[in-house]
Amino acid sequence: MNIKEQIVLWIQDYFNQNGKDLNAIIGISGGKDSSVCAALLVEALGKERVIGVLMPQGSQHDIQMSYDLVEYLGIRHLEVNIGETCEAVVTALSNAGISKEELRTNKVYYSNTPARIRMTVLYGVSAIYHGLVVNTCNKSEDYIGYSTKFGDSAGDFSPISDLLVSEVKALGRQLKLPEKFIEKIPEDGLSGKTDEDNLGFTYAVLDRYIETGEIDDPLIKEKIDTMHRKNLHKVLPMPQFIKNK
Repeated sequence: MNIKEQIVLWIQDYFNQNGKDLNAIIGISGGKDSSVCAALLVEALGKERVIGVLMPQGSQHDIQMSYDLVEYLGIRHLEVNIGETCEAVVTALSNAGISKEELRTNKVYYSNTPARIRMTVLYGVSAIYHGLVVNTCNKSEDYIGYSTKFGDSAGDFSPISDLLVSEVKALGRQLKLPEKFIEKIPEDGLSGKTDEDNLGFTYAVLDRYIETGEIDDPLIKEKIDTMHRKNLHKVLPMPQFIKNK
């Protein structure tokens, strides 16, 4: 049984145990992760039980890719623009005494807040359409914490979190997705840079290191190790105080 068949059966089993009549709710970016997850869900549940949510922040230059994907898969979809919501949060915080300039120049706030708003939207849609929210993170990104805690790192179930980027791409080809979805260059949508530009190394280098422990550049090794160590809190259970009995 190949990996595609294994994941399809796993999704079916998950829904059989947690809601046979529930829908799958997935955020659609048009990139490899959401495209592969959406295609897996269609194969596992049927397209009538998959709902894609497009969530641009104001204007999004590549949103057509998201529309191309939902059209290709034939799934129901809706667009929820989070631009005004992001601005409303800035306004609310500025009314509480934090300057708008500080909010817009704080990298942690500016990059993470839209992801958390998107997750709020997905859970809102899941409540209305009786669904379970899909986590679309992959193993490579999780390893270095390239996700937002309580944002895209959240979800009810995670079909590809044990797959490296290279494996996700191979799975996309197993699913016969068009290459433009598999090879869409990932970017943060904020800085104008690609993910690999921001990271300072390629996913190929990262995948090789995770899989084999081999890496040619000691400085990149140190950077990856540091990112992994500092971001483990995103994938581990929340620390919890346990009282003495």
